[in-house]
Amino acid sequence: MRLPKPRAPLGVASAVLVVVAVTGCSSASTGSGAAGACDSPGVTQGQVTLGFVYPDTGASSSALSSARAGLAARIGLANEEGGVHGRRIAYEWRDDAGSGSVAATATEELIDHEKVFGLVTASAALGDSMDRLTQQGVPVTGVAVEPSWAGRENMFSFVYSASPVVVGRYIRAARGTRVAIITGDQSEVSSGLTGEYAQGLKAAGISTVQAFPYVAGIGDPDQVAGKIADFGADALLGITAPDDFAKIVQATRIAGAHLAVSVVLTGYDRGLLSSIGPALAGVSMPVFFRPFEAGGLAIQRYKDAMSRYAPESTNTDQQFAMFTYINTDLFLRGLDLAGPCPIRDDFIKALRGVPNYDADGLIAPVDLRDYSGKPLSCYAFVQVNPTGTAFATARERVCADGSTS
Repeated sequence: MRLPKPRAPLGVASAVLVVVAVTGCSSASTGSGAAGACDSPGVTQGQVTLGFVYPDTGASSSALSSARAGLAARIGLANEEGGVHGRRIAYEWRDDAGSGSVAATATEELIDHEKVFGLVTASAALGDSMDRLTQQGVPVTGVAVEPSWAGRENMFSFVYSASPVVVGRYIRAARGTRVAIITGDQSEVSSGLTGEYAQGLKAAGISTVQAFPYVAGIGDPDQVAGKIADFGADALLGITAPDDFAKIVQATRIAGAHLAVSVVLTGYDRGLLSSIGPALAGVSMPVFFRPFEAGGLAIQRYKDAMSRYAPESTNTDQQFAMFTYINTDLFLRGLDLAGPCPIRDDFIKALRGVPNYDADGLIAPVDLRDYSGKPLSCYAFVQVNPTGTAFATARERVCADGSTS
């Protein structure tokens, strides 16, 4: 049985040849379409087991706490619809604690001891594990936070990085011409990122750009706002934490700056609105999937799955839950394409043949044949409403080339 199709149309179904693996399969998998006996890791007559790695503890555990709910929701939905080729989906999980060494142990346990077929991840600490996973040919899905994801055939992501030019296009369309970039510190990483966004703004036609560092607890928001006003900024870009950015936004308002647009790179989280929503009123944020507020069949399907299969997550509209939901969907697509008796190599080859994966409408189509680490060139923006109580979709699609479709 193929993975049952959702109500929303599939972007890749008609364009991809399904690879049907024969290695290790018995003849029982043909004819009736029922799952047969296979000897791939994690695959039994009635079940496929995958592994999940994320920080259940550690510094990043709070931000990523909703990730497991997204996994549970997508797996629950798949099992409700009959599984993949007649097999139910199950998973084992391990905590990486946000540590590379712990993550390496976690992946080793899942692959060598739990014998899972592959991994879905919500981790920024896989660096010490990647070479081993690639050498073993283990399929992995996740958000490519670490640059070393790029160039690995076995490691799948719908986003490696995001083109800064898109942010520039958005700011310019809102009539921003003089951009103050708010940075969190003056570290090498921060300086590099600031430089990338300055270049992105210039590529979008905005040449007047200046960086203003602000470190909470050390810097004075009023002093920074005064410098921004002296610069004559009509736009703000926050490459910093949303709560720190909110302090600068408030201070610039008091200083009398006339801003056409303000953008902060992170903060699409309803939980923030209860504490700093009014300070972020009017601020926009990039979103790398279809915004929750945009609605539609794909979003409703996600919300229904979260409500049914991850009820402990009282708020369905959480970006890390969505990221993991999409990455689980990506893994299930690979299982589907690998045929009734999946082996890892066929999974990888089949999924790498998909030219326009769109998570059934949740993301703009991505060419999985290209895993060079190319930045995402089109994405959406949301904006905090005037009272700071909710998000609204500002633009569903903005592209680096200036197009919107």
